[in-house]
Amino acid sequence: MKILEVTNVDFSLVHFLLPLMRALRERGHEVVGCCAEGPLLEGPRAEGFRIATVPLARSLNPVPQARALAALVALIRAEKPDLVHAHMPISGLLARTAARIAGVPRIAYTCHGFLFNQPGPWWRGRLALGLERAAGRITDTYMTVSAEEAEDARRLGIHPNPVAVLNGRDSTKFRPDPVARARLRAELGAGEADCVVLAVSRLVRHKGFPELLAAMAATPPNCVLWVAGQRLASDHGEDMELHFERAAAVLGRRLVRLGYRRDVPVLMAAADVFCLPSHFEGLPMSIIEAMLTGLPVVATDIRGPREQVAPEETGLLVPAMTVAPLATALSRLATDPALRQRMGQAGRARGLLRFDEARVLRNTLDLLEAGGTGA
Repeated sequence: MKILEVTNVDFSLVHFLLPLMRALRERGHEVVGCCAEGPLLEGPRAEGFRIATVPLARSLNPVPQARALAALVALIRAEKPDLVHAHMPISGLLARTAARIAGVPRIAYTCHGFLFNQPGPWWRGRLALGLERAAGRITDTYMTVSAEEAEDARRLGIHPNPVAVLNGRDSTKFRPDPVARARLRAELGAGEADCVVLAVSRLVRHKGFPELLAAMAATPPNCVLWVAGQRLASDHGEDMELHFERAAAVLGRRLVRLGYRRDVPVLMAAADVFCLPSHFEGLPMSIIEAMLTGLPVVATDIRGPREQVAPEETGLLVPAMTVAPLATALSRLATDPALRQRMGQAGRARGLLRFDEARVLRNTLDLLEAGGTGA
């Protein structure tokens, strides 16, 4: 079967789709990736994947979206795939519409989060829900990365048979590694008594950086924050630089900015706590990576993270967009190594049980190969 995997930008393809593309190829399928051009595509291309690029944009502006739709229709007509598998809200809508126009035999979609569940004006939520319902009617196989979103899709009439396939990561790659831990902590100047809190995400407001940076000021002196990530060219909203500059003046050595890193498994192994205080999410891969590495997780009590983190067992959940509860949670873990160890061990066990990449990929492949779940 020839399968076209479509997402919005190179970051999404590399971090979310590439394991699935590898698994599809291993089963004998011809796989073509599709997204906007970007420097991270060097990796999958070096692995032998053919990546077609179209001018996809992460916005609701109708002009660039019309151009992207036309480009997708032309690409699909030229490639003649047996299946188009779309991802992300806007690129997912465009890819499914283009596949229907081009007469593709089967259309699949994986929902990584609904736009109507994100903060914003009421009209955007109504528009997003209407578009999701329209696209759901032309989708044969409808998958979500979280159980809550599958229930949303069913309850709101988006699709009658959504399947929550979850997300997964490789537990042989994300695991405790004492040797790597010692090496990287020495390299980055973290002492034995330091509690290293790691945040790995795009540097955008909805990942909760204003709250996290403010909360760090109220944590004990041994609490150190490492931040790995960058702002993508396609990201919108407030720039976080001013928040980081203010925090650096207060925290000094307790704030370490690492930029975009390709060695996230090593960073996870070197840290003591993982923190993702997002305002909204799908089912964060970073939390799965942290759990598998044996880190306690501090996250917000929102869709996605509350399916991953078992409060008081594998980590702590705090209200979104608040500072004081986040500071309290981080301080509690920073001053209690035994609690960190206990929660980290429980988190790895839960991660292996629920978010093993091999099982998630196997379930997804079975759905894609079996045919539609019926729209």
